[in-house]
Amino acid sequence: MKNYYSILGVTPDSTDAEIKSAYRRLARKFHPDVNPNGSEIFKDILQAYETLSDPKKKLQYDTINGFFKTSKTQEKQHTSSKQAQTEYKKQSSSEPKSKAEFSKKINDIFEEFSKPKTKKQKLSPKNGEDIYEEISIPLKDSVNGTERIINVMHSTQCPRCKGRKFINGTKCPLCNGTGEENQHRKITVKIPKNVKNGTKLRLTGEGNYGTNGGKNGDLYIKIKIEPNSRMNFDGNNVIYNVPITPFEAVLGGSISVPAFEGSLSLKIPSKTHSGQKFRLAGQGLKQNGKVGDLIVVVHIEIPCSLSDDEIRLYEKLKKMSSQNIRENLLNE
Repeated sequence: MKNYYSILGVTPDSTDAEIKSAYRRLARKFHPDVNPNGSEIFKDILQAYETLSDPKKKLQYDTINGFFKTSKTQEKQHTSSKQAQTEYKKQSSSEPKSKAEFSKKINDIFEEFSKPKTKKQKLSPKNGEDIYEEISIPLKDSVNGTERIINVMHSTQCPRCKGRKFINGTKCPLCNGTGEENQHRKITVKIPKNVKNGTKLRLTGEGNYGTNGGKNGDLYIKIKIEPNSRMNFDGNNVIYNVPITPFEAVLGGSISVPAFEGSLSLKIPSKTHSGQKFRLAGQGLKQNGKVGDLIVVVHIEIPCSLSDDEIRLYEKLKKMSSQNIRENLLNE
């Protein structure tokens, strides 16, 4: 049999008020809501108090285990066996007759201990943390706009303990006492037209959940435009490096330039040199009420595969050409 007096740190001489005070002190220290590691100790404390605070149970416990008060108080409580039995019957008739009455007694004892819980419920609202993600998109999608489905890790309130962290005095087995559960969520992100590299999109309320009535955090999406060797941006202007053949450069004419929405027609003059720029007004990015231009920079390139006839024509051209295009390089 466990020594209930030792568990509560009292003696058989202790008064009811002293026993109750000792219990309150230990309950504040070892209750599972305060001390997750004190569950087993708290069970012993509660059992000891339930016995020593009940006159009938205390008398039975003292009699069985041989606990007696000191000589100063022994005369008052143990003058005779007849008086003890009379007291026993009197106490027995006044004990709680139902679980409801006993529960009320325990609830009264916990009244002071319950006050910190009330304070916990009145904690200030705390907003959830924001989440930051990055999406890479091709340049064409940055101009035309697109949609992306992303998988985001969120923290949400534990569905089992509802964020309270404990169930029946022990850690919630689902969240392990954190009050939160991490889960992946698929979110559809709409990317607007003419978005620039590094743009941040904000999705309100799609971040981690808030506690104590606080708002959920936000989800911030940073847009990263994938490199494109043919295009780059200068404000709202689009710089577009376009290849042309030698004969297009020499003879000139209209060429078709692939653009974000269909194709554009560009007329180049004869004897066009590599690196020459042509501006197509109003064909750039449209942002903040302004429209940029599409600046085409032509580069003379030799096709990867040439037919025998084309090669013979280049040989004939070589024989006919008499100009040395590199003779004045040092004078330029």
